[in-house]
Amino acid sequence: MKPLQLIAIFLFVTSLGRAQSTAIIQQYIDTYKAIAIAEEQRTGVPAAITLAQGIHETSAGQSDLVKASNNHFGIKCKADWQGESVFHDDDARGECFRKYADPADSYKDHSDFLKTRKSYAFLFTLDPLDYEGWAWGLKKAGYATNPKYPQILIKLINDYNLQAYTLIALGKKDGEATEALASNTTTQPDMAEKVAATTIAAPLYPQGVFRINETEVVFVPKGTSYLALADQYRISLSRLFEFNDLPQAAVAQTDGLVFLHRKRKRGAQEFHTVLPGETLQQISQAEGLRLESLLEYNFLKAGMQPAVGALLYLQGKAPAVPKLATLKQVVAAAIATDDGDDVSVIVHTVQPKETVYAISKKYAVTADDILKWNNLDSTHLKTGQQLRINKKAPNAGR
Repeated sequence: MKPLQLIAIFLFVTSLGRAQSTAIIQQYIDTYKAIAIAEEQRTGVPAAITLAQGIHETSAGQSDLVKASNNHFGIKCKADWQGESVFHDDDARGECFRKYADPADSYKDHSDFLKTRKSYAFLFTLDPLDYEGWAWGLKKAGYATNPKYPQILIKLINDYNLQAYTLIALGKKDGEATEALASNTTTQPDMAEKVAATTIAAPLYPQGVFRINETEVVFVPKGTSYLALADQYRISLSRLFEFNDLPQAAVAQTDGLVFLHRKRKRGAQEFHTVLPGETLQQISQAEGLRLESLLEYNFLKAGMQPAVGALLYLQGKAPAVPKLATLKQVVAAAIATDDGDDVSVIVHTVQPKETVYAISKKYAVTADDILKWNNLDSTHLKTGQQLRINKKAPNAGR
């Protein structure tokens, strides 16, 4: 066979191998992109980084370790691991690795692993779009021993446009999150169900009194009488409202947490990533942090709404004001969280010397409703401030 023929065969086989490798990697991305998006929205770990790590650590789902354990991120057992394990040769022979019942459990554990360990805390001060900073930061924190680990992740992100999935999680690529979930449903329905549950399921809290950030709290259903609750736990009604940054009301308007003591000035965690539909008051409750502290740390005012994916500081001053949701996003979130289909949402811009009472008369609603809809703890307004107003349609209730 002539040399030119040999060279042609070699080039053909090489290109075929690359095409097969690319197809395998793309299949991995299509299978797991939706859960990577959901995990970013839950914890703040960029979807691009998660997918790049998953591709590299598992050889795009083909490694012996992932096939034996569903471990997509090479996380070793460590002293605190209580689940199943497998043994695999890595830096040393027969090392212990975590084993999961489902790949989704591995993705969740990976996010929690980074979020809860102090050595990785500095990563969450980075912009989630700074994938190079994240890649180098993972190496600096000791995630991998390979000296080329950052370059490998960065190349995967660039070659396969993984940054698009971080943008989707941050709400910066409209409509593509739905597309990602839809395509995932075709390839792996069980995974799509897990993503949906991760994205929208309400947290599960214990019955009775438990603690968040070392403060006693109870979870109450919508319609619970605040007076009865105050009597049950022997605290004054006014202090109950004060502890929870709530306007006065007869009953709870939604399911939620009610603290029985004043919340702490510092959070248990360093950061909180804003999830879809979360308000500042809800975040302060979820973290057991005083609302005034949350506002102060992040240079925010009552009534402001951080954008989905924004990183809020819980233990000290943020370097800058977090990205705020646009007016369009605020209205969309308000509509999405309304109980009925016959409610329209109006955004009112406060005029000079305008009062809550005057605005309530203008829209035929109560002043208390305006305070509640906008999570305001006082009637003090600022010119230019935007308020949400709920209005029932004329045929509501049919």
